[in-house]
Amino acid sequence: MTNLSELTTLHVGGPATRIIHAKTEAELIAAVKECDEHGQELLILGGGSNVLVSDLGFAGTVVVVEIQGNSYEIDACSGGMLQVSAGVDWDEFVAFTISKNLANLECLSGIPGTVGGAPIQNIGAYGHEVSEVIARVRTFDRQTKEIKTFTGDQCDFAYRNSIFKREAGRYVILDVTFQLRRGENSLPIKYQELADALGVALDSRVPTSQVREVVLALRGKKGMLYSADNQNWSAGSFFVNPMITAEKSAQLPLDAPRWPQPDGTIKTSAAWLMEHAGVHKGEVLNGAKVSDKHVLALTNAGGATALDIVELAKNARSKVAAKFGITLEAEVRIVGLDF
Repeated sequence: MTNLSELTTLHVGGPATRIIHAKTEAELIAAVKECDEHGQELLILGGGSNVLVSDLGFAGTVVVVEIQGNSYEIDACSGGMLQVSAGVDWDEFVAFTISKNLANLECLSGIPGTVGGAPIQNIGAYGHEVSEVIARVRTFDRQTKEIKTFTGDQCDFAYRNSIFKREAGRYVILDVTFQLRRGENSLPIKYQELADALGVALDSRVPTSQVREVVLALRGKKGMLYSADNQNWSAGSFFVNPMITAEKSAQLPLDAPRWPQPDGTIKTSAAWLMEHAGVHKGEVLNGAKVSDKHVLALTNAGGATALDIVELAKNARSKVAAKFGITLEAEVRIVGLDF
């Protein structure tokens, strides 16, 4: 029996009642329909990079989305429209776009997972989000039993959020269509850390290949690049950066990061809050460990259980709440565990 530890980047999780590897769209839809018709619990997995599953496993069917393939049209002037299957590895896709002289995804290099997972979380990094380039998302609607296509606007994207996350479980993503710009230069560099690493001013444009190289290096230094050989396995950033009110922001120390949002809220740094609340790099709880490289990466340092990791996360959340009155929210999807 396959344990879910073999299918997740945290390498924890017990067995599932049944695991189906869906390699075609028809297989994926058929598996989902069968589970729904028989009232079986269903867990959809892509790259397993954003999920923490209980040591008891999952009492139902796990469908691993492995649909591959893409189609694209690239115009010398207008750019490219790329329809990409949900099971395609995200970073391999980003590398492919850069090889085709297509821009706008370079800052999202190195994010683990699959294309199908990207719209759910509205993945983002270094000042840019995938919602900026999504034209369409094609899904199977488990309520209506029909194929439903969303335009980018209909996805209701927000910071690390979307309609697919808000209505969790309803829509199974089949493929995503991206509209990318033709060119060798990046989007404007909006993140100071990245600008500093590139040696340029904010809002500069840099060759996409150079941005990708530097982003991968930065993510590697933070322990945010997944490697099967690495004994400090993680799910990337465990918590999202909090969105707080202006009043709450005014209560934070002057040196706390603040990024004003269009809706009047203020985004602050989960990592800064953790570090200033007493969460330390290298902190250990049984087999779980706060990464030596970045406090947002809660890792399986070898032999960790899912309970070890979730308790480490609870400890960090409690320290931040006690110090700043802010409750951190998990970016990682937690299955079968109390959090």
